[in-house]
Amino acid sequence: QNGVMSGLMQMLLLKVSAHITEQLGMAPGGEFREAFKEASKVPFCKFHLGDRPIPVTFKRAIAALSFWQKVKLAWGLCFLSDPISKDDVEKCKQKDLLEQMMAEMIGEFPDLHRTIVSERDIYLTYMLKQAAKQIELPRASENEPRKYIPAVVVGVVGMGHVPGIEKNWNSDLKIQEIMSVPPPSVSSKIFKLVIKATFLGLLGYGCYRIGHRTVQFVLSMPATQPYLQRLTEVSQQ
Repeated sequence: QNGVMSGLMQMLLLKVSAHITEQLGMAPGGEFREAFKEASKVPFCKFHLGDRPIPVTFKRAIAALSFWQKVKLAWGLCFLSDPISKDDVEKCKQKDLLEQMMAEMIGEFPDLHRTIVSERDIYLTYMLKQAAKQIELPRASENEPRKYIPAVVVGVVGMGHVPGIEKNWNSDLKIQEIMSVPPPSVSSKIFKLVIKATFLGLLGYGCYRIGHRTVQFVLSMPATQPYLQRLTEVSQQ
């Protein structure tokens, strides 16, 4: 539904998620599930998922990468097997180490960092600011002056997004551009056609081999020999 490249990328990232879960015994995104549990305990609390939709992020990320960058990233995700310990997770909570990891990501995949981190920083900031708007109290009549109370908002975000949210908080944000999905590139179209042609070719060859062996098996059965002899006699006549 979301396209071949986007679907493959989601499968690879699910593989990474499964690897992290296997190594640590806990699934990524646990902080959001915990936030949902806590919100359910607060009367009149509204829980809102404020991140950009995954299909938009994936499609923009894939469109931003060149063909060889896609191959390099897919290769790295396919063969991800480095052990992860709880000590490594604790180290990631240190701001300087987090910034170092971000710097490495920017250096290797700058366009990927822009779409997956920087653009989502803008989107998360925009959604938090929308949620933090003052709430207007109901009025008894039209002549009564408007009264507002501040909204109480608790935002739960990944640690890597905090600096970007702080940076964008006082900016006039527009999210129309980062919500648009660019059309597929020529290389993506070619790759999609190659994948489809390869799949159909293998499917056709498999059907041919299965059909060929099935016919040979049926013809070699003793029960079919009399019929084959009759056909031979008819053709000779």
